[in-house]
Amino acid sequence: MALLPSLRSVITHQLHHRPPPPPPLLSIASFLFHKPKLRRTTCKNLSFSFPSSSKPISLNPLATPKDNTLVFKKDERLVADNGESEEKAGTFTTIAAIVTSVGGPPGAVGIVRLSGPMAVDIVGRVFKPVKKKKKKSSGSVSWRPTSHVVEYGVVLDRHGIVVDEVLAVPMLAPRSYTREDVVELQCHGSEVCLRRVLRACLEAGATLAQPGEFTLRAFLNGRLDLSQAENVEKLISAKSVAAADAALAGIQGGFSSLVTSVRAKCIELLTEIEARLDFDDEMPPLNLNLVMDKIHAMSQDVENALETANYDKLLQSGLQIAIVGRPNVGKSSLLNAWSKSERAIVTEIAGTTRDVVEASVTVCGVPVTLLDTAGIRKTDDIVEKIGVERSEAVALGADVIIMTVSAVDGWTSEDSELLNRIQSNKKSTESSTPMILVINKIDCAPSASNEWNKVDNSFNDHVFTCAVTGQGIQDLETAIMEIVGLHQIPAGGRRWAVNQRQCEQLMRTKEALVRLKSSIEEELPLDFWTIDLRDAALALGQISGEDISEEVLSNIFGKFCIGK
Repeated sequence: MALLPSLRSVITHQLHHRPPPPPPLLSIASFLFHKPKLRRTTCKNLSFSFPSSSKPISLNPLATPKDNTLVFKKDERLVADNGESEEKAGTFTTIAAIVTSVGGPPGAVGIVRLSGPMAVDIVGRVFKPVKKKKKKSSGSVSWRPTSHVVEYGVVLDRHGIVVDEVLAVPMLAPRSYTREDVVELQCHGSEVCLRRVLRACLEAGATLAQPGEFTLRAFLNGRLDLSQAENVEKLISAKSVAAADAALAGIQGGFSSLVTSVRAKCIELLTEIEARLDFDDEMPPLNLNLVMDKIHAMSQDVENALETANYDKLLQSGLQIAIVGRPNVGKSSLLNAWSKSERAIVTEIAGTTRDVVEASVTVCGVPVTLLDTAGIRKTDDIVEKIGVERSEAVALGADVIIMTVSAVDGWTSEDSELLNRIQSNKKSTESSTPMILVINKIDCAPSASNEWNKVDNSFNDHVFTCAVTGQGIQDLETAIMEIVGLHQIPAGGRRWAVNQRQCEQLMRTKEALVRLKSSIEEELPLDFWTIDLRDAALALGQISGEDISEEVLSNIFGKFCIGK
């Protein structure tokens, strides 16, 4: 016990005298600002926006707002030296971009969006409202729109030539996506029209937006937190209804509110423990049971969030299912029946399929790619041999392997040889890919015997199907969902799901809380408790963006398309 004061001194020194971070890299946000003299007022560690400062943010929960406090009730990300917000100080540039899809077949309508302090002025230089009654006025009058009131007019280039008829939709700050002045020009959907209108805006003073810059500004201005911003990109790239629903739930704050709640509890507990380090004699005894209950509740919330990680991976990447088997057992017929299309050629000739044939389906909201492979057997045909090699490679790379056999022929020696071949390949690559046995053509052999039970131990499940009538395909989908762990997902899908980056920070939070429990159970000094609580709070801050690095921001918003 004599070492405790010294130990506490060392820990305190390390916590309050950290080395400065490395010089910041060039960030996405750097082009947004021109004034270098800014001061940080929140725990949102946007160090990339402040190249002149290398002082880390204090995590002392007892500090005042002037001392870089950890939490603010009001969202204040960037404040100039005179106390005015940077938006009012005019340090944001005004950006413009085409926000509707280009490159494909033209739509009826396309949109060019502008955002920034000069958005209205720039649009006023190129947009001329068409009014029935023209009022007499001396000199030119600038365009002064009413927020969220649509106006019809034309866009002129710098030579005064009309380039398109448009509808101007002004959305003045803060009632806009970016919380800046935003104007959208709804043009004709031709790419030519859109690019001419965009060029007119750029020539009038706007700057071409970078990928994800509109959403980046929404984040910097407090419209969204970082987890919500990431779900915007998910919603845009959603491949299924379930993926869109999960992303929309994330945008609406489902996951964000959980992170905020857990982080607030961490900070509340950290505040109390920090106070006891200095004023323990003046405070009542610490209720350890209450503390453990709080930690358990936080851990449970983190566990619930982590359970959605696999679901998010499936929603974004989908499943690849390889249909393998010996020739002429109905693999191609099964793919056609499952995908409700004639993707694969079906004949009575064994070995018809020589290459991998793909088809896309959706199972319980999860996008699934079906891979019909060539029948695996020994052959001297050079082309068929290449197909067999590709079949084996596809089976090793798939998420689920469906081995198809014929109910008419029963389990044959060729099936046993194929199964041994697949298991040998899995063992050599240390693969744990689940396998399902599909007994096809049950319409030709209605009295299925119990012989399939003897091979059932080699598979995760077995299903009887008829590719001609579609019988058993629903049972096959259910078996797949159970194997990949999605059988407990409600019919409408999850409310939200966490991505890989968020999952890593949740794991960091979970580990910190586990260490905290151990510190309490081992009766270690309170200094050890604060270390784990700080780590948990910082990890959660990485999720919401309260404590985020420039490199992470650049990586996140660089994945967005231009115009979002």
